[in-house]
Amino acid sequence: MSTGAELFTIGQLARRTGVPARTIRFWSDQGLVPPTGRSASGYRLYDAAAVARLDLVRTLRELGLGLDQVQEVLSRTRTVADVAATQVCVLDAQIRTLRLRRAVLSTVARRGTTIEETLLMNKLARLSAQERQHIIDDFVDEVFTGVTPDSPASGIARSMRRLPAELPDDPTPEQADAWLELAELVADRDFRQRVRSMATARPQQAAPPAVDYQRVIEHAQPAVAGGTDPGSPAGQAVLDQMVPPQTSGAERAALLAQLQTFTDVQVERYWQLLAIVNGQPVPPSVVPAFEWLIAALRADPRQPA
Repeated sequence: MSTGAELFTIGQLARRTGVPARTIRFWSDQGLVPPTGRSASGYRLYDAAAVARLDLVRTLRELGLGLDQVQEVLSRTRTVADVAATQVCVLDAQIRTLRLRRAVLSTVARRGTTIEETLLMNKLARLSAQERQHIIDDFVDEVFTGVTPDSPASGIARSMRRLPAELPDDPTPEQADAWLELAELVADRDFRQRVRSMATARPQQAAPPAVDYQRVIEHAQPAVAGGTDPGSPAGQAVLDQMVPPQTSGAERAALLAQLQTFTDVQVERYWQLLAIVNGQPVPPSVVPAFEWLIAALRADPRQPA
C-alpha cells in the first residue's frame, strides 16, 4: 500500500462526505466502496479514489437505484444511461399509482364514503387496463345480448364499449375519479336494466314524428331555467314550438313513449364520464330539457285517452 497518498478512516470519511459511518461501513461490506487498505490496528482506510467512488454511490442511491444496479454501474456491466432508463420506467409506474391513490383519497374526502366504499374504490383504481376493459365489456355483453347487428341499438353498444386501453400516464384527478364513478355505474343492477330496456325497445305502432334536437334545446331549456309549468298555457305554447300543432294524437303518444324510453339521466352521465376518461370535451346535459318536453306531452290534452 502506498504511503504517499492521504488515507482516511471510516470516521474521517464520514465527516468529509457527510455520509453516516454506518452507511459507509455497509456499502464497504457490500463491495461498493472497498477499502484501499488497513491500518496497523486493523481499521479500514480509504484513499481519494474511494472518496470519489463513495460520492458516485451516494448519488446513484439518492436517484433511487438499488444496490444491484449500483454494482452493475460500478463494474461497468451496465451504463448509467441504461440503468437510468430502467429507473424512469419504475418511477413512471410509481407516479401513476400515487396519482390513482390521490384520486381515491380525494373522492373519499369529498363524498364522505364509508370504509366499505373506500375499499371498493381502492380496488377499482388498482385494476389493470385489461381488467378495466373487461368491466365495460361485461356490461355491454349483458345489456345488449340478442341485439342484432342491424338494430339501431348495435351502434349504441359499440359506442358504450369504447374505453381507452389505459388511463393516461398522467391522469388528472377528474379522469381517475370519473373512472371510479363509471365502474360503479356499470355495476349497478338498476342501470343495467334501464339500458337493457332501451336496447330491446319495440318499435311503436305509429311512427313518432322526428324531433328537432336543436329546437328542443332552444325552447325547452329556457322553459326549464324559467320554471315554466309544462302543463300551463305558456308551457303548451312552448310545446307547439317543438311539436307541430297538427301532429296527430297517435303520433304524440308514440313520441311520448319514445322519449320516455330513451331519456335517462344516468345514461347521459355514462357518456359524460366516458368523455372525461377519454380526455374529450364533456357533452352538456340535455336530459332536463327532454324531461320537460316529456312532462309537456303528458299534460297535452291532444294525447289520446
